[in-house]
Amino acid sequence: GEICAFKIHGQEMPFEAVVLNKTSGEGRLRAKSPIDCELQKEYTFVIQAYDCGSGPGGTNWKKSHKAVVHIQVKDVNEFSPAFKESVYKTTVTEGKIYDSILQVEAIDEDCSPQYSQICNYEIVTTDVPFAIDRNGNIRNTEKLNYDKQHQYEIMVTAFDCGQKHATEDVLVRVNVKPVCKPGWQDWNKRIEYKPGAGSIPLFPSIHLETCDGPVSSIHTTIELQTNYIGKGCDRETYSEKSLQKLCGASSGAIDLLPSPSATANWTAGLLMDNNDMIFKFDGKQGAKIPDGIVPKNLTDQFTITLWMKHGPSPGLRAEKETILCNSDKTGKSMNRHHYALYVHNCRLVFLLRKDFDQADTFRPAEFHWKLDQICDKEWHYYVVNVEFPVVTLYMDGTTYEPYLVTNDWPIHPSHIAMQLTVGACWQGGEVTKPRFAQYFHGSLASLTIRPGKIESQKVISCLQACKEGLDINSLESLGQGIKYHFNPSQSVLVMEGDDIENINQALRKVSYINSRQFPTAGVRRLKVSSKVQCFGEDVCISIPDIDAYVMVFQANEPKITISGMDHFARPAAQFESERGVLLLPDIRIVSTVTKMEHPVDLKEHDRANKPVVLEEMLHNLDFCDILVIGAELDPEQECLELDHVELQGKHLDATNSTAGYSIYGVDSMHNYEQVLRQIRYRNWYTSATFDRKFSVKCSELNGRYTSNEFNLEVNILHSSNSNFMDHVNHMIVQPQFLQSVHHPEGSIRAVHNSVVPSVATIVIIICVSILIFIITLGVYRIRTAHQHSSADNDGSKENEMDWDDSALTITVNPMEKYEKPHQTEEESEEEDLEDEEEDTTSAESDESEEEEEEEEEEVIVQKEDKQNATRQEQLEWD
Repeated sequence: GEICAFKIHGQEMPFEAVVLNKTSGEGRLRAKSPIDCELQKEYTFVIQAYDCGSGPGGTNWKKSHKAVVHIQVKDVNEFSPAFKESVYKTTVTEGKIYDSILQVEAIDEDCSPQYSQICNYEIVTTDVPFAIDRNGNIRNTEKLNYDKQHQYEIMVTAFDCGQKHATEDVLVRVNVKPVCKPGWQDWNKRIEYKPGAGSIPLFPSIHLETCDGPVSSIHTTIELQTNYIGKGCDRETYSEKSLQKLCGASSGAIDLLPSPSATANWTAGLLMDNNDMIFKFDGKQGAKIPDGIVPKNLTDQFTITLWMKHGPSPGLRAEKETILCNSDKTGKSMNRHHYALYVHNCRLVFLLRKDFDQADTFRPAEFHWKLDQICDKEWHYYVVNVEFPVVTLYMDGTTYEPYLVTNDWPIHPSHIAMQLTVGACWQGGEVTKPRFAQYFHGSLASLTIRPGKIESQKVISCLQACKEGLDINSLESLGQGIKYHFNPSQSVLVMEGDDIENINQALRKVSYINSRQFPTAGVRRLKVSSKVQCFGEDVCISIPDIDAYVMVFQANEPKITISGMDHFARPAAQFESERGVLLLPDIRIVSTVTKMEHPVDLKEHDRANKPVVLEEMLHNLDFCDILVIGAELDPEQECLELDHVELQGKHLDATNSTAGYSIYGVDSMHNYEQVLRQIRYRNWYTSATFDRKFSVKCSELNGRYTSNEFNLEVNILHSSNSNFMDHVNHMIVQPQFLQSVHHPEGSIRAVHNSVVPSVATIVIIICVSILIFIITLGVYRIRTAHQHSSADNDGSKENEMDWDDSALTITVNPMEKYEKPHQTEEESEEEDLEDEEEDTTSAESDESEEEEEEEEEEVIVQKEDKQNATRQEQLEWD
């Protein structure tokens, strides 16, 4: 009648039933182990009750009917939401509002809907233009701008329905891409150029974005704008004369617009640019070329060359603007123009009126060229080659034939003087007062006229050649189908192709080059314009222009140093000789440049810029002047001379005047040294002159870099005092300051400050007189001793010092041993002479001094060469 057990039927259920009261049959169901909802949410099993009537072995007991038990496990919110991805990334295009940029998703491992469902998402990062909804969809709240921000990074969290939030927030990265705009990408606005860098690529990584447009061909123009630098680009700023010589032009060009100087003063009143070779004409100025500069008759062959920058003519009714004009100087009724070059309505006109000679017929008289460049406010190089009756114009190296040639009658011959002018035309006749008219507005430079010769195409190209420009590195690797074209000055490059990648590769090879050693520093503007054609359309995509610039740095400036012997004395006879005296036998011109070195391995506090001097920077000079300091040379008695043979094979010319000697032309420092070393000073009447002072100065780039001023003093030693003066110089020099230099003249170099100044000539004469007396006495005493010793030692003469009457007694240090050099024939002759005439007086020795000079100099040089050798015999001294 009692209940003894409950039995659960089912496979390994984690439950058990225990009897609480056998009589009442009450029992309890309980878990044998912890229950996990996440493993199993619910259980269903069968339970039966058993009475206590079981016998041995569990038989004979009675069991109840089966009851079904259903258990549901209640959830606990033990898990936090977790995101499926560690990072979310997406890209959006600027300027759009999206409904959903992307969706984030989190999960929760709890088993119940209440705790396992994600009820909410939230953006943790503040101040971002994004929002998120309950489903994890992120959208932008405002239009994004690529220029303002390329990328956003936002943190997002999630909540389950039990309001438990994720333990780790998730990163969402939103990249903003610009609206696809066709154009060039990956190029730098500023390109830096260091002098001497050769050729550098302008756009090494450039490529064209066409936004997937169906492109059929691309046409690109690269333009280097240098019109504001000098004469339109970084040309060498040498004078026109030097350039003519460098380019191999035939000689005889006459510069009509030289830099103002004492010899060429007609340009002194004109306006000048910063560059002293560019002249500005403002419509109020003209210059008269003096008579005799240009020959009256130019013959049938001549050339006019010029650089011109000209804009549209001012005023409604454009007048003629004269560049060059040769007209009647005076005359009451006539105002004839014989030849002229002028601009009229953006046309260049050359007028040439022939005189009556054999034939009285119509002749070509006016030649017209219509060119856009005449009025484009840019520099251009014009050459008018006249081979009458044919006149050809070269502009920037390209040939142009006249579009109009007007014929006219020859001019009647007359004896009226003519006036050649620049910048305006001289009206001598038909006016009450002669004056200028037809003024030029613009800039001119290097205006030359060359009578009797015309220039070749090669020379013209060289004269207008630009030192900087665009270049293509490795033309052969440009790729198939690329056409390209340079303008003459290589400032514009046009490229065309039908494949985008080929054009990209070609543009990466375009470079900037500047071959000047010392380029003009500053900015060179760059412009790249492109046109794209699509299939079936003319121009379908608009490509914006590239505006960039090349920054050319300042070159390290050279320091030009002139050195050499700066003080010497010579006997008057040498100055009076036909060859004179070499002024600068050992002149040396050296150019050094200082660069700043940036050391890497030093500590921070020691990181100072250390200057490093680079010796011997080789470059050209363009003039060296030897100027006379003090009174100018007197052409009646003195001059500077140079054999013009020395200039052959060099790009050098020379001019001579009473103020000095000038060597000019673009050539190497070595060639300048060679020529300067051959310049001689002659003075065929030296009695009035005791010394002369000169200075030497050299220049590069028309005076942009100048050397130090090297000063030289030359002393003229007169008559009988010359030898003694030489030796006085040697006596007053301390040994450590004595520098021995061998010269072609065979003379001895006096050290700086060793020569007695000419002002003290009277004092010198008195001192020398006393010296003569002392020396005479000394010589007499020595001779006496010499006689005794020669009687004792007949055969040992070669071991003793051979004395003559010259001043060797002063030059040799008597405290040293002396090794006698091998005797020359002259010396042995003089020994015989001494034996015969032992009573030679000092007066006689004075007369023989000049003959003994060579011997004396040879002995001194040999002494210096052998000063460390052992001396065999002590010098006898009374």
